[in-house]
Amino acid sequence: MVPDDTGAQLTTLAVDPASSEPPFAQLRTQIADLVASGALQAGDRLPTVRQLAGDLGIAANTVARAYRELEADGLVEGRGRAGTFVMGRSGPEEAADAAASLYARTVAGLGLEPTEALAIVRRALRA
Repeated sequence: MVPDDTGAQLTTLAVDPASSEPPFAQLRTQIADLVASGALQAGDRLPTVRQLAGDLGIAANTVARAYRELEADGLVEGRGRAGTFVMGRSGPEEAADAAASLYARTVAGLGLEPTEALAIVRRALRA
């Protein structure tokens, strides 16, 4: 477990150095999944970049990149020295947009063509 300085807990965060997925992407995906599942909720404060990097044994720049990408996805908000916080969602469309953005990045990282990625989504929607 990786506790943050407010006492909340981020569970199961881990980086697999043997994975073909870059460490920042692993971290981004895990935090996005925690937000999507409700384990992290609007207003929850994430650990500082330095704290999380130390807890996971990775470079601070790796955590910073994951946080920047989560912020670009609209999942978290950096508030300067106050920290990084989970953003509130105002509707299902925004949540779906964030999920779609994460999916697009993931399939691009896997080297899939857009047509194949769309076919996978169509199959999943039919199931």
